[in-house]
Amino acid sequence: MTIFLQSLDYQLWHMIVNGPRMPTRTIDGVVSPKPENEYNDNDFRMLHLNSKAKHVLFCAVGPNEFNRISSCDSAKEIMLVHEYELFVMHDNECISDMFSRFTTIINSLKNLGKSYSNQELVRKILRCLPKMWTPK
Repeated sequence: MTIFLQSLDYQLWHMIVNGPRMPTRTIDGVVSPKPENEYNDNDFRMLHLNSKAKHVLFCAVGPNEFNRISSCDSAKEIMLVHEYELFVMHDNECISDMFSRFTTIINSLKNLGKSYSNQELVRKILRCLPKMWTPK
């Protein structure tokens, strides 16, 4: 998927990895969202890139996955939700490394405004453990 997105437009991939840049303005040192009537060509280009990235990602997933990501506001959030949904413990990975990877995904989602309850997170961790962990 990385190569495909980069081949379409490298800035598209950059938008997904670094998250959307919403148009803002600074007045007296205070940063606030820019009203739509003040958008310039670069602002519209960045919004277009985020929409294009979302469209590509929506087309790349199946119907079940689409239902989980269709409410996401940015391409980055879609990618993180996708990573969360497909999260598994790798072969020969220790539990602390797996948990660090999981925490990174969860914290990134939290920064984008998407959070899960502790109960959901615990269930996700337990479901992603390999069969050798069942007796434990």
